[in-house]
Amino acid sequence: MEGVVVRRVIPSDNSCLFNAVGYVMDNDNQKATELRQVIAATVSSDPEKYSEAFLGKKNEEYCAWILDPEKWGGAIELSILADHYGREIAAYDIQTSRCDLYGQESNYQERVMLIYDGLHYDALAMSPFDDAPEEFDQRIFAVRKDRTIGPVEGLALNLVKDQQRKRSYTDTANFTLRCGVCQIGVIGQKEAVEHAQATGHVNFQEYK
Repeated sequence: MEGVVVRRVIPSDNSCLFNAVGYVMDNDNQKATELRQVIAATVSSDPEKYSEAFLGKKNEEYCAWILDPEKWGGAIELSILADHYGREIAAYDIQTSRCDLYGQESNYQERVMLIYDGLHYDALAMSPFDDAPEEFDQRIFAVRKDRTIGPVEGLALNLVKDQQRKRSYTDTANFTLRCGVCQIGVIGQKEAVEHAQATGHVNFQEYK
């Protein structure tokens, strides 16, 4: 298979996870509103599975929360979206080069890939060459009998490790950030998320 794995940048607007999934699944990076509704409907339809213990908040409270375009998604949302589309979602973490696979227990026959820098999700795709237009992207990959997607997996990991070497990630526990809007300093992901939720500011720069 000829080509390169490329990172398709998704806008930083608190909905990057949903829009990244929309891009790799449907070639549409404006699906956040629709996918938030899918998740809320799934969660509200099964309060036993999606209990307060599982969600960290009451079922109906979570459903209202995830519909808010200012709120960020994570592992719970990715596992629901994998089942919604009937495809595995591989999420590569730049800081650790770990790959978290969602939907793997369902033996789906296809997989898509995302990349995560500690705060933000982008899409990964196979392109015939660097700088090729997005319409040539291959975004969905067949899962083989050995449960891999073949050479693409190695190419994706190489890209992740290259980003890791360049420190293109945010150490979310200990990093210091400055809000690009109001210049306030925060430490760690928790403070950054709290500041973003309180102010709507999402333009953070790391500083030492």
